Amino acid sequence: MGRYTNSQLRYALVYVVITSIALLILNIFCSNISQELFNKNKEVAMIERCQLAADEISKLEVINPSTVSDAVSRMESMNVTRLIVTDHTGLIIHDTYQTGSRYALFPEIVQAMAGNDVFSCHYHDGAMQSQAATPIVSYKTTLGCVYMMEYDTEQGSLIQSLQTNVLRITLILEFVVILFSFAFANTFSRRLRQIMHSMHIIQQGDYSHKVKLGGRDELTFLGDEFNDLTERLQTSEQKRHRFVSDASHELKTPLASIKLLTDSILQNDMDMSTVREFVEDIGNEADRLNRTTSKLLSLARIDGQQIQESEIINMAPTVEKVVHMLSGIAKKNGITMECDLTQDSPVLILEDDLYQIAFNLVENGIKYNVPGGNLTVRLLRQDDNALLQVSDTGMGIPEEALGHIFERFFRVDKSRSRASGGSGLGLSIVRTIVQRNRGDISVESQLGKGTTFTVSFPIFDTEVDEE
Repeated sequence: MGRYTNSQLRYALVYVVITSIALLILNIFCSNISQELFNKNKEVAMIERCQLAADEISKLEVINPSTVSDAVSRMESMNVTRLIVTDHTGLIIHDTYQTGSRYALFPEIVQAMAGNDVFSCHYHDGAMQSQAATPIVSYKTTLGCVYMMEYDTEQGSLIQSLQTNVLRITLILEFVVILFSFAFANTFSRRLRQIMHSMHIIQQGDYSHKVKLGGRDELTFLGDEFNDLTERLQTSEQKRHRFVSDASHELKTPLASIKLLTDSILQNDMDMSTVREFVEDIGNEADRLNRTTSKLLSLARIDGQQIQESEIINMAPTVEKVVHMLSGIAKKNGITMECDLTQDSPVLILEDDLYQIAFNLVENGIKYNVPGGNLTVRLLRQDDNALLQVSDTGMGIPEEALGHIFERFFRVDKSRSRASGGSGLGLSIVRTIVQRNRGDISVESQLGKGTTFTVSFPIFDTEVDEE
């Protein structure tokens, strides 16, 4: 189980890393967006104040330190850290930070002298330092500029608080994601381990075991498919056990008879006529053993055949061969055979397969008929199907047995079947061959009146196919 646990941890860690990267990007994006919004608001506010101051100064008749200081003092809304007013050469006329004649050649002032409104902002250590400058224009002539600098710790703290909250929320979300990732991975792994454990149980041969998974996801579907598979395996295993048991019984019976007969010959003094009788019985049991093994080999060959070869043949010639072959046995048993092969049809099947189907059905019709009974073999057409119908006037099959007659080793009357040499495999072979050739077989029977087997195959009309 260690490698499955490692896979669970690996998938959880991959999911955590992916979500961590996504949340980190989201954190950076939110921080940048919030800072940009603050900067935009600050830019609008400071540019407006610079323009307001520039308008007031441009209205002065004489611009000198005295008049500018008076104008600035009248502006109550100019609550900035530093305010500088220069003339057109960059000489400072008014500076709220320090006194003295000097030139102010800040980048913002140089750009403002060119007739531009300028703003810059820097956030550092929980404070915003903003600079803005705008030209003083009178009659389209630049007289100087107004420069403002503001060191705002209040908005800086607000930005820092916002970024801290975003980071805290991100960490909380990541913690929740980690918990859910490992919880989900553990749940998924636990359900997967259930399936693996069930597979191990099935591997040990317990086909009755079922895996129980809740939910309605793919694993539940996999569990249902797994249970269906185990049911089919259990059914196949039961059939295999029954087949092996029945086959062993069928093979054991003639072998036991042969052993008993040979022991009797060896252990008793017998005249030649009695010995000949016992040897004849041994031969009969050997023939029965040979028939059973041959049919078992036929079933194994049919079950193991992957590719079915076919040919287009008419049914009548093959069925006629079967009837001719078994007519002597029918006459010996006092069975009258009637054959109507006028409604012949071409079908897609191997001639050997059709021969085996017809041979088994006709042979059964003879074996299980009554002395002096009738056996009718017909070829019919029904819609697009060719039918082979074999009807006898035997004792019939009980209704409760009709659903089992195609099962291997099933006999309606076991004592009578063994007496006639039946192994219970003939009809199973017939059904397997019929189904392998895309056909269908059905049976109708009435006790005391007889049984009718009907085999149908699709008609292979070459003229229609060529069109």
